[in-house]
Amino acid sequence: MQGLKASVVIPAFNAEKTIGKCLESMEKQSFRNFEVIVVDDGSKDKTPEIVKRFSKVKLFRQKNAGPAVARNKGAKEAKGEIIIFTDSDCVADRKWLEEMLNPFSEKNVAGVQGMYKSKQKEIIARFIQLEIEQRYAKMIKHEFIDFIGTYSAAYRKSVFEEMKGFDTRFPIASGEDTDFSFRVSRAGYKMVFNKKAIIFHTHPTGFFKYLRIKFFRAYWRTKVYKRHKNKMVKDSYTSQMIKVQAGLFYLLVPAIIVTVIWPEFSFLLGLNVLLLFLTGFPFTFWAFSKDKAVAIVSPFVILLRTAMFAFGLAAGTLREALGK
Repeated sequence: MQGLKASVVIPAFNAEKTIGKCLESMEKQSFRNFEVIVVDDGSKDKTPEIVKRFSKVKLFRQKNAGPAVARNKGAKEAKGEIIIFTDSDCVADRKWLEEMLNPFSEKNVAGVQGMYKSKQKEIIARFIQLEIEQRYAKMIKHEFIDFIGTYSAAYRKSVFEEMKGFDTRFPIASGEDTDFSFRVSRAGYKMVFNKKAIIFHTHPTGFFKYLRIKFFRAYWRTKVYKRHKNKMVKDSYTSQMIKVQAGLFYLLVPAIIVTVIWPEFSFLLGLNVLLLFLTGFPFTFWAFSKDKAVAIVSPFVILLRTAMFAFGLAAGTLREALGK
């Protein structure tokens, strides 16, 4: 591992509030044989000026084209055998890079997923963190995974180039990393999850911003599922319960219609709502031992999350049907 040369690639867009701490954490890494590349994606703020304060960081600039294009640009300029991606609002633990690289001592490993943590106090940020940790609990059960998020992702450069990088038809951070990792898995390469590779993230703190993110992730996930239909059924990251919840939400429409036409069957609507509510209980019970406040608000948050996810899937499916 120590003989490897690594390249950390960070796309940045209007990141003046976070990029400084991100780069400071790179300077403190226990692993030393690496370079840092920041690709400024057409920022209008002081992001480039802040990056230039770090003399060892390589800065490249482009017109605003989205994170997929920025990451591909950084990967093209990278000199390392291993390319590690993170985001401009992340702060790495001192041993993050070392742990991201450790699994590559096994020659059959082509990709590594690291782990999010958060020090935030806001209730929505804490909910998001537990939401992610529950998915980690699913991933850790697998020897090999098929999903890697670019907030903490590492790939052999040879594999990244073979797979032609991220699909730039994803205009925002919306599924290009999911699509890429699915392609790597489909090609037969092995990827692993390392819970010791820790990076701290600033999650959204506003409830409506959180719901908006959920809508657009579902909206673009339909493009991913169109290409990887088998992943609609199961992958190593996505909770099956989320799919059940979306299905129950869609059943609300016919249940409402039936209730209006035949009031005597109104119990079907009540049963549907009850089932939808009960599907959130496994998370609530799991979260209770970790954060009681999050557990208490979770049924309400999950219901609205389900609605946004379902609306996003519907809108994305319509977009794909229209060929857009």
